[in-house]
Amino acid sequence: MRKNKKQNKQKRILIIFGIIMFLWILGFYMYATYNRIEISDNSYETQRIQSTIKEETVEKEEENSKKVADIIEETTEKVVGISKLKNTGSTILSKSTENELGIGTGIIVSDDGYILSNEHVTGEKYSKCYITLESGNNYDGIVMWSDSDLDLSITKINAKNLKYVDLGDSSKIRVGETVYAIGNPIGFEFRRTVTSGIISAKNRTIKIEEENKLSYMTDLIQTDATINPGNSGGPLIYPNGEVIGINTVKISSAEGIGFAIPINIVKPIIESFKNTGQYQEATIGIYAYDKEVIPYMDSTFNINLEKGIYVAQITKNGPADNTELREGDIITNIDSKELNTMNELREYIHTKNPGEQVKLQVKRGKINKEVTLILGKK
Repeated sequence: MRKNKKQNKQKRILIIFGIIMFLWILGFYMYATYNRIEISDNSYETQRIQSTIKEETVEKEEENSKKVADIIEETTEKVVGISKLKNTGSTILSKSTENELGIGTGIIVSDDGYILSNEHVTGEKYSKCYITLESGNNYDGIVMWSDSDLDLSITKINAKNLKYVDLGDSSKIRVGETVYAIGNPIGFEFRRTVTSGIISAKNRTIKIEEENKLSYMTDLIQTDATINPGNSGGPLIYPNGEVIGINTVKISSAEGIGFAIPINIVKPIIESFKNTGQYQEATIGIYAYDKEVIPYMDSTFNINLEKGIYVAQITKNGPADNTELREGDIITNIDSKELNTMNELREYIHTKNPGEQVKLQVKRGKINKEVTLILGKK
């Protein structure tokens, strides 16, 4: 009996000792593992890598900013001052006010002296205006082409080997993209001012009432880059320097709402002047509206236009007169090119010459027709 009690006591001691040893080993293992986690080199190195990435990002942003600044500086060299009155000083960008000299802006679009601007800045075709280059040199300019509906003009000066702007593709612009406006607001003190913003909207239509005359400007680019009166005719550019629009008007009753004319509308005309020294403008001979203008029309003008261009008037003795085209028709295509805006029609016609034939797809009620006509000279 005494022997059994002794054996049981020894077993309890061994069990207790085993438990103590197990707990000690477990504690040592956890302590060692905890220490390894705390002093891990990997954790420290990861932190350093993250810091390096941030430094590289900042450096890259600074580098991109410098590139944009360089591009803008190069572009401003291709921006000119335009005046309707000749100044007796060394430059038309004088300390006189814009009201005295009619200061506006233009851009050089060819090395042999073609200048793109607004018609309201340079005047109509064959008008005379005065151009000052970034160098300070002055030139007499003659307006070779203008369009009052588009408010665009091309002026020629007698100069060679000029630096000229790169023209972008305004059909690919997207809302939210960064843009810069360059111009000559007020006069000498603020010449070649650069403002930045974004493309706020596309295909805007605005109604303009001047001297009891009502007109519409359609398919405009809306931007919040500041546009002042003297900026008219200046470029709206991408950060890469490509011109996507020509600044034209702003809403005076609101801040941050300015408009530019898409550059694509005038590119065929510029190319014609550069290649041949002239441009013969073709016309269909109609007055028409697209769906963006309809909401601005008189309430009695009741038409639901979802696609195409509405023919409001046919010019008497014009190319469309005495053809199968009728007032009230909707033109949906020209030479198989779909049409939904007036600028799409103008852009296509600008690539054609007077005397060329075009085919129109026309919708008249539930009837679809094809109308062939010969383009006339505008």
